[in-house]
Amino acid sequence: MRSRSAALIAGAALVLATLAAIAIGSGGMRHFDPALTGYALGSLMAAFAVGYRFTVWAQRPPSRMYFKRGLQLLFRRAGKSAPTEKPAPIPVPHGAGTLGFALARNFVAQEFIRRRGLVRWMMHLCLSGGCTLAFAITFPLVFGWIHFEPLGGDAEMYRVVALGVNVDSFSVHSVKAFVMFNLLNISAVLVLIGLVMAAWRRLTDAGERATQTFTEDIVPLLLIFAVTATGLALTVSYKFLAGRGHGLWAIVHMVAVVSLLLYIPFSKLFHMFQRTCSLCVSRYKKVGATGPRAHCIRCGEDFASQMHVDDLKTVLDELGFNYRFSGAQGEVHYQDVCPACRRGLLALNQGRTIGR
Repeated sequence: MRSRSAALIAGAALVLATLAAIAIGSGGMRHFDPALTGYALGSLMAAFAVGYRFTVWAQRPPSRMYFKRGLQLLFRRAGKSAPTEKPAPIPVPHGAGTLGFALARNFVAQEFIRRRGLVRWMMHLCLSGGCTLAFAITFPLVFGWIHFEPLGGDAEMYRVVALGVNVDSFSVHSVKAFVMFNLLNISAVLVLIGLVMAAWRRLTDAGERATQTFTEDIVPLLLIFAVTATGLALTVSYKFLAGRGHGLWAIVHMVAVVSLLLYIPFSKLFHMFQRTCSLCVSRYKKVGATGPRAHCIRCGEDFASQMHVDDLKTVLDELGFNYRFSGAQGEVHYQDVCPACRRGLLALNQGRTIGR
């Protein structure tokens, strides 16, 4: 019950923060386009769902432990002793470099996917890169953080205003204008390439076909395709059809976008937020590798960081799993046994069970 209350508060706080960002960033709603109200409302509902779901997930013992240790280790040099429950504050975040490297490697370069295959990596790069580019353009425009206005009395010169500050100017006939006005189309092409590769992989890969489900694996692709296709239809309408059908496509596109936003917190697409835990894991591994080591109570070999073993014991206790047993040295924990000895003990116990 307490976790649900915290999740509700987190969701409401994220909605209020988004509302405040829209109001402040758009100059008191002066630069907010009323035609984009549907997108803004969808974003607010999605913000509540993301805040709620993320808080529920982050309160689970394994996630909470990684985030807790990640914050503690951010302000501690590698090689120092393991942090206590109340670590002494250190003003300099020594782990910033590790976290920055993990961000570039896991979020931008998708390195964890590249190790699974080149085609799969290229597919994810197209999908993640195209979607990230689209979000980075769409949200500031919808929220009124960025807008374009004529420069002086020249209708062919525009300036870019971000959060009330003039940041750039360009001619509508320049290459810069062409790129800026077509960034969403560029992102749509990248996403379409990724979608084609994903569809082909799900149709031809026997492993994917055996494990995929319609709700978790097919629906996300269909929603992303709907957003991409209807967005390109808007471009075709106003560039090649003199605006015919633009009003209908605008409504269909808005419905597709809002549907995708509301689907994200309750689908496998939520992993884009869960990947933040991997940043803590990277720092956790680096500090653990240079800190005190755990040695197997059976063979004496070094097999993991002592911090990792101790934290794993805590998490197992919180989950209700008791892996303690009596041994020659008194009560011991199964996590104090290295993986190789665990496999050996399993074989020995199986042999004893069948009388060998």
